[in-house]
Amino acid sequence: MTDPDPRARWQNPAMRRRLRRRHAAERRFRAWGMLAIGTAGFALVMLLISIVVNGYTAFQQTRILLDVRLDPDVIGAAEGLEGETFEGALQRADFQAAIRDSLRALFPRVQSRADVRSLQSLVSSGARTWLRDDLRRDPSLLGRSVSLWLPADDEVDMFAKGRVRRDVSEGSRRLSDEQIGWIDALEQQGRLRRFFNSGFFTSGDSREPELAGIWGAMMGSFLTLVVTLAISFPLGVAAAVYLEEFAPQNRWTDLVEVNINNLAAVPSIVFGLLGLAVFLNFLLLPRSAPLVGGLTLALMTLPTIIIAGRAAIKAVPPSIREAARGLGASPLQVVVHHVLPLAMPGILTGTIIGMARALGETAPLLMIGMVAFIVDVPSGFTDAATALPVQIFLWADSPERGFVEKVSGAIMVLLLFLMAMNGLAIWLRQKFEMRW
Repeated sequence: MTDPDPRARWQNPAMRRRLRRRHAAERRFRAWGMLAIGTAGFALVMLLISIVVNGYTAFQQTRILLDVRLDPDVIGAAEGLEGETFEGALQRADFQAAIRDSLRALFPRVQSRADVRSLQSLVSSGARTWLRDDLRRDPSLLGRSVSLWLPADDEVDMFAKGRVRRDVSEGSRRLSDEQIGWIDALEQQGRLRRFFNSGFFTSGDSREPELAGIWGAMMGSFLTLVVTLAISFPLGVAAAVYLEEFAPQNRWTDLVEVNINNLAAVPSIVFGLLGLAVFLNFLLLPRSAPLVGGLTLALMTLPTIIIAGRAAIKAVPPSIREAARGLGASPLQVVVHHVLPLAMPGILTGTIIGMARALGETAPLLMIGMVAFIVDVPSGFTDAATALPVQIFLWADSPERGFVEKVSGAIMVLLLFLMAMNGLAIWLRQKFEMRW
C-alpha cells in the first residue's frame, strides 16, 4: 500500500533532522575542499614569490669601470705585435697586472702587498678573459688606455645587491670594512653599476658565480630532448596504434598493457640505473653525452606517450573506421588516413606532457654521469654536457653565496619552459580537438 501523500514524509521531524545533518555534512565537505585548494594555492604562491625574490637579481651583474692601459711591456705581449705570435702572446699576457695598476691609480694610498691583493679581489678573476677577448677582437687597443666595465667579484656583487649587510660583524662576512670603504668610494665616483646579466644566458658553467651561465646546460637539455623526441615519439605512436588497432585480445597483450601502465609509475631513478647498465656498461656509449641522456629519458617517456596515444585513438568514433572500410579502405589506410589525423591532437598533448616531464628530470641524468662540471657548450650529441635541472642541482650544492641567486634564476627559466610546453599542449588540444 503506497503513501497517499509522499510529501508528508518530508514534513516528518525526524526526516527534517536527517536532511539538516546531510546538508551540514555537505557544507563541511565543501568547506574542507575550499580550504585544501586555498592551502595549496597559498603554498604555490609563496613558493613562486620565494623563487622570484631570490632569483631576479641573477639577471643583473655588478661591474666596475676601470681605466685600463694595455701596455705591451706591462702585460708581456710586446712580442705579439707581429705575425703568428700574437695569439700566443695573448695567452701568456698578464692582464691581471693591467687591472691591478688601474685599481692602484684609483686608490694611490694602497701600498702594502696584502692591501693590493684585497683591492684587486674586488674585480672578478674573469675580467682578464674579458680583456683578452677585447684585445683579440681589436688588436689596435694594445698600447692604449681604454675605459671598460669589468665584472665585479661575487661578494662585491652580493653586497651591491643588498645580499650582504654592512651592519653585521666583520668576521661574519667575507668583505672587510676596508673593502666596503673602497666599494663605497667606487660607487660615489660612478664606477660601480649594475647591468643586465647577458652572460647568464650566453655563458657556460664556471667556478666563479659572477661568470656562471646556463647556456651550456640549456644546449645540453635541448640536445637531450631532441634524442628523446626522435626515439620516443615514433615508437610510442607505433606501439599505441598496434595495441589499439591491430593487436589481438589475448593474455600476451594483456600482459603488455599491464607492464606499460606499471612502467608509467616506476620512479625515474630506475630508468637511470637501466641506462647506466645498458647504454654505458654494455653498449659503451660516451658518458655524460646527450645521446645517452636522450636514450634514457626516451625509455622513461615511452609509457606516457603510449598511454596518451591509446586514449586518443580510442576516442575516435567507430563510425569513422566503419565508413572508411565501407568505401574499400584497408585497415592500414583506415589508421593512416583517418584515425591518426583525428587522434593526433591528443597524441601530441601526451607527447608534450611527457617531454615536459623529461625536461625537469634530474635523477636519471645523475646516474649516467651528466652531473660533471662542464664549462664548454656542447655542439654535438656525443659531447660531454649537462642539463638544466642537473645544473641547478650542482649550483645548489655549491658553498658560494653568489650561486644562491643563480639557482633561483635557473629555476625561473626552467619553470618558464615547463609552463610554455604545458600551455602549448593545452592550445593544441583546444584548437584541434573535435567534439563528437
